[in-house]
Amino acid sequence: MFESLSDRLSAVFDRLSRHGALSEEDVASALREIRVALLEADVALPVVKSFVDSVREQAVGQEVLRSVSPSQMVVKIVHDRLVETLGGGHESGLNLNAVPPVVIMMVGLQGSGKTTTSAKLARLLKGRERKKVLMASLDVQRPAAQEQLAVLGRQIEVPTLPVVLGERPVGIARRALEQAKREGCDVLILDTAGRLHIDEPLMLEVAAVRDATNPTESLLVVDAMTGQDAVNVGKAFAERVGITGIVLTRVDGDARGGAALSMRSVTGQPIKFMGTGEKIDALEAFHAARVAGRILGMGDVVGLVEKAAETIDQEEAEKLAKKLQRGNFDLDDLAGQLKQVRKMGGMGGVLGMLPGVQKIKKQLDEARLDETVIKRQEAIISSMTKGERRNPKVLDASRRRRIAAGSGTTVPEINRLLKQYQDMANMMKRMNKLGKKGLMRHGIQGLLPGGFR
Repeated sequence: MFESLSDRLSAVFDRLSRHGALSEEDVASALREIRVALLEADVALPVVKSFVDSVREQAVGQEVLRSVSPSQMVVKIVHDRLVETLGGGHESGLNLNAVPPVVIMMVGLQGSGKTTTSAKLARLLKGRERKKVLMASLDVQRPAAQEQLAVLGRQIEVPTLPVVLGERPVGIARRALEQAKREGCDVLILDTAGRLHIDEPLMLEVAAVRDATNPTESLLVVDAMTGQDAVNVGKAFAERVGITGIVLTRVDGDARGGAALSMRSVTGQPIKFMGTGEKIDALEAFHAARVAGRILGMGDVVGLVEKAAETIDQEEAEKLAKKLQRGNFDLDDLAGQLKQVRKMGGMGGVLGMLPGVQKIKKQLDEARLDETVIKRQEAIISSMTKGERRNPKVLDASRRRRIAAGSGTTVPEINRLLKQYQDMANMMKRMNKLGKKGLMRHGIQGLLPGGFR
């Protein structure tokens, strides 16, 4: 997400940084380019105008023009304004401070991803918040919608309300609320029906469910890839039904990011979550400051650490650390690392959250990172015997041909994997020899391939 906007803004700031001092004309030129970049990212025109005017007001002041590093001051001003546009520096998580069961009503158009998002949210509340959750589908319009939620519920081990044929949405909502109270649930998630477009029956139905259940949270689920349409939908729901927050779906496929930058300003409500993929765990809390950092190439190290904490098995990590200290890094360990990288969103997902990656984007593009390579490498390791994984030195030509046939790969791919393993094993040995003080002195950059230094 934000890839094209991030590229454009990085180019603007790079040009500014070449000037020792900035004139008002330099700043004005940069602001014109920022304005075009925001418009091309499909940000709503009133939001663009407000954004640029606010940055101009601060960026042409004497404090910036005479500062030691004027270009960095401009970047800071743009960053602060981005944070404000995306929702301010305030955290805007779910409000669960109500008498249980806390009702969360999911609203939006058909195809926006409400049902999947309901399940993702239930999984997050059950796992991270340790809440007892009940889900109920109120969608009697779309064929098999209620069964879809039931299937997802079984997948994440969260109960769903049994279906009663012919029951209307308000009746389903009331029955769900009664069952949630009876079973001592902490949270009730109501997955309302959508339409292909905003119409009066949809708004009346959602309003009736709202009046019957008095939800603590009414979350609008919108597809980020629809750009200005998402903004229009947000405005209509905010005015007609009232919402408390927004969930942006399919942000992984939206390179522009205009919807995210417009939503807060247009609806007056915060973005609370982002759907970052199709998998059931691909839902992230939205943090304005972190997203602004990603847009400006500053990365999101906090987000990366949080994602690692959720996906990495602590016990396995400690075992690996002990093995590394002894210098016993084998192919089973490499397979474990490949699996963790996939869980964290692949190489692209990990690199996108690291600061400064925008600066080496050209090298990364030339490297043509292929995410399917990780799966193929896992298949290669799985086709080896336990003895071969522990001692790769025994892998002669005939064994490599056998492994290639068993994994559906080629001998050159196996050779590349073994070379990668050997490079990693050598790096681990160097790190052991350096120790903590040596690593701090030489830095991680000394361990990177030459093209990335």
